[in-house]
Amino acid sequence: MNIDLEYGTAHPLSLDVPAGIPVTMHHGPEALAEPASSLEIALTRPVAGPPLAAHVVPGDRVVIALAGDLPGGLPTHELVQCAVTEQLVAGGVAPSEVRLLTAPPLALLGERPPAGRSVDAATVFNAAMADETAYLLADDEGTPLHLARPLVDADVVIAVGGFGYDAALGGRSPDGELWPGFGRHERQQAFTLGLLRKQRSTLETWRELTGQVTFQLGIMASLRLVRGRGNSLAGISFGLPEATTAAARQLARPWRPAAPASDLTIGGIATANCDMAAVTRAVAAAARTTRPGGTICIACTLSESPGIVFTRWRQAAELVPLIREAAHSGDASLITEGLQTKLFARALGDRRLVLLSGLDQDLVEDLDIGHASSPDAIERLMHQADSVTFLHEADHLCPRRVEGRE
Repeated sequence: MNIDLEYGTAHPLSLDVPAGIPVTMHHGPEALAEPASSLEIALTRPVAGPPLAAHVVPGDRVVIALAGDLPGGLPTHELVQCAVTEQLVAGGVAPSEVRLLTAPPLALLGERPPAGRSVDAATVFNAAMADETAYLLADDEGTPLHLARPLVDADVVIAVGGFGYDAALGGRSPDGELWPGFGRHERQQAFTLGLLRKQRSTLETWRELTGQVTFQLGIMASLRLVRGRGNSLAGISFGLPEATTAAARQLARPWRPAAPASDLTIGGIATANCDMAAVTRAVAAAARTTRPGGTICIACTLSESPGIVFTRWRQAAELVPLIREAAHSGDASLITEGLQTKLFARALGDRRLVLLSGLDQDLVEDLDIGHASSPDAIERLMHQADSVTFLHEADHLCPRRVEGRE
């Protein structure tokens, strides 16, 4: 059996699987054949609640709040803006009263992209500018929660975001949500620090606050977009927030497959500019399909050396003191790297890691990681394994663990 695995280069990684070895393959859903017509159907025939045009009346000030990146990139962004605006105008809203506000992706495990400038009618929210936010509510501890001012001031907010998974965080990704994407910079940093210190309780609090923000803003119209293979658009759901999220979860099921464990998991990262955040997510996904003591192989284009926290850990420094030091540093970059390293270490466990990447062999081996210089090296790993799992676009998968192997 020959398998081609995309890993961010011009040509895929072509592997010849030895005969007789059980193989499991996982990848995302197929792209929509007609995204424009699918979006129109979603906006006019919601999964729950009225069609989009019925959510507004003449005179309403409407904000389309788009959080994070959308699957399909700029074409999807433009398609959503045009289609949503068209339906709002059909409902009687003046085009001049419709505003698009975007929040950059959270990038919890890596550097956050700088806020950009307005593009046509779109305004990019700058979390570092406190005067661009307004008080919305207080959390259970009485701490004020500020959100982007246009969202607080609007008569109607249309929530738009991608729906996906982050295996490093154990499930649904916070990207694509209004909170904390449209929150102040210090609250976003506090969220990252909370994940580093108490991941489970921080995620529980995040889910609760997300619901409170939705309720406080009076959001009744939510649009969810599900990623497909190759960063395509694979699914669209629209309607009342809870029902829309439930429908998106069903559309995204291929990214959350039931996965019996193998001796060896080979994952590809299709992004050309791969970073450690993507590698961390891919390793976390692969760990869910690899037995303890097994081997994970990640093929990617990573070329930038890991940071100091990760490097010291791989060079035999104790993980807990490193994480504690990062948490108390007050340095945002160290806190982010500490979280990345903690999640990486927790996922990898006692499994062996092998990288096919753009990193120098001596550097990789100095990090106590196996170096694969060619497809032949990976094929040798397959000859030593009793079973193999392949993860296409591993950094977007979040397999569900299944005992045994079918």
